[in-house]
Amino acid sequence: MSPEVQTCGVIGGTRLRLAVGVWGVLVSQVFLYPGVEDVVVALGGDDTVRAGMWFLVAEFAAFVAFASAWGAVSDALGRRMPLAAAGAFGGAAGYLALAAAPALGLPFVGVLGIRLLGGAATIGAFSLSITALADLAGGNGRNMGAAGIAIGLGAALGSVIGGRLADADPFLPVYAAAATLAAVGVLFLTVPEDRLLADRLRVGDALRGLRRQPALAVPYAFGFIDRMTAGFFALVGVFYFRTAFGLNAAGAGLALAAFFLPFALLQYPAGVLSDRIGRAIPVVAGSVCYGLGIVAVGLAPALWLAVAAMVAVGALGALVAPATMALVTDVATPDTRGAALGGFNVFGSLGFLVGFLLGGFTTSTAGFLAAFLVVGLSEIAIAVVAARAVWRLSGGSQPGHAPVRPAE
Repeated sequence: MSPEVQTCGVIGGTRLRLAVGVWGVLVSQVFLYPGVEDVVVALGGDDTVRAGMWFLVAEFAAFVAFASAWGAVSDALGRRMPLAAAGAFGGAAGYLALAAAPALGLPFVGVLGIRLLGGAATIGAFSLSITALADLAGGNGRNMGAAGIAIGLGAALGSVIGGRLADADPFLPVYAAAATLAAVGVLFLTVPEDRLLADRLRVGDALRGLRRQPALAVPYAFGFIDRMTAGFFALVGVFYFRTAFGLNAAGAGLALAAFFLPFALLQYPAGVLSDRIGRAIPVVAGSVCYGLGIVAVGLAPALWLAVAAMVAVGALGALVAPATMALVTDVATPDTRGAALGGFNVFGSLGFLVGFLLGGFTTSTAGFLAAFLVVGLSEIAIAVVAARAVWRLSGGSQPGHAPVRPAE
């Protein structure tokens, strides 16, 4: 066997292990979403959209605060996987502490504090595993497509199983999340570090390099809006399907899976497509259609139409997500890639947070349809406003054209 074939095999195996790790992190996170109302009540909160909103917001506030820090430290140390494993083990401990909260007599505000600490750990596992994928050879679109399919399949499986677990016992999704993250931590310790970055630099150097690349603001903005829609569906989508169509947690989980399954299955081919045709068409055209699909879910008069719209939205989201993440790795320089993707995750987590807040407050004050309109039209707006910038950064959307980078 030639050295080139052996190298491709090693890279492919590393990519698979990293993608499985990303998948596991998302499974653990989404386990709680379909039955979030039941979990919140069991932990001392009430059964309103706002209580569920604060429960989800607490975790993502920590994601926002710590994503860049994990990335910058990993760039400085020249290591990814020990830190990613530590984040996974810390996240597992956070879920176990969450399950113990009622026995300890913690009020709901204490539960939110545990969510903050668990989120600070979990974002390290998530962000660094995606960064490690970006470090591999083989095409940024292919690597980010692998990340995307792992995210989508993790969310799809988590939503289906999590709903069934929550119907049986509200604490079962919590224990399942802890076990899954612990397994992810063990897996990350087996990933060979020699296929990832090896150069060391100081944290300050990584952050200064990131500040020299203001062009990253463009994919960051798309990442913010895209994740905002995901946060919206994770909170408002669950309450929408349970309230408007009378579904239980398992039924709401299946409705979410109607989005996440096509989102997962189409991520990898969409990432490969963006390597071939450039990022602009998938990002801009996909975002416009994605926004229209979100509005269609809110307008659907029957359950089957709403589910069909969710399938379409998932397929369109799959077109956008890997191209957007790949655009970050196209624009970033190799020595700041960890910090760049960490920043992308900061804006993405901030988008999740805004999706929870915007969706929760809009739904509670103006109803479900208004919330779907606000979120869907936001996706369309960012595509229209930033279309020219995306086209420029992706080299006119032609394969083989180098992306525009600021001068070093």
